[in-house]
Amino acid sequence: MTEEDYKNGQVLLIDKPLTWTSFQVVNKLRWEIKQRFNIKKIKVGHAGTLDPLATGLLIICTGKQTKQIDTYQGQIKEYTGTFTVGGTTPSYDLETEIDQTFPTEHISEELLKEATKQFIGEIQQKPPIFSAIKKDGKRLYELARKGETTEIKARTVTVLEFEITNINLPNVEFRIVCSKGTYIRSIAYDFGLALNSGAHLSALRRTKIGDYSVDNAASVEGYIENLKKG
Repeated sequence: MTEEDYKNGQVLLIDKPLTWTSFQVVNKLRWEIKQRFNIKKIKVGHAGTLDPLATGLLIICTGKQTKQIDTYQGQIKEYTGTFTVGGTTPSYDLETEIDQTFPTEHISEELLKEATKQFIGEIQQKPPIFSAIKKDGKRLYELARKGETTEIKARTVTVLEFEITNINLPNVEFRIVCSKGTYIRSIAYDFGLALNSGAHLSALRRTKIGDYSVDNAASVEGYIENLKKG
């Protein structure tokens, strides 16, 4: 691809690595594209944040294609991952330590599969306090990391499919298909409550956005290598 191709607009499918922020992926690719073509400025953005502890499909848009970011963000998403039952964390995932533990002896395969039914369709969920949502100009995770508590309003999201794919307690593997704005970490927390226990998200991978699949995505390193080869 040429400099003009990137400026006219490209859609890049990237498999985000663990611990990277979505912003770091964008910054890295923007820097590499600028270096490759010796250009000072080019627009690069992503269509939907993935948490640092999640991996999987990130749609990156360049140039004029950045105007379509909202279109990609609005598409249905599919995730796979693992809930760990018996304990909660303030961030609802492994970013923070377990703060409360709960009994799990009563949790059966039947109970797990029955509990998923509560989450199908339109549901109300509160985003985690450790999230990128802005309040008074600051991102919630910035306030949460300082120990400041914030009241968050519940929002309506849609879960189209929710299935348990493997059970090896305390770990429960799942697949979820859902609308834009759904926090899988919040589903993990609420799922724990539905089990009369507690749970947190211990692994997450985004596998699809609309018709785009992570199976067709490149690693950051792989994409950069091809970019340098021209």
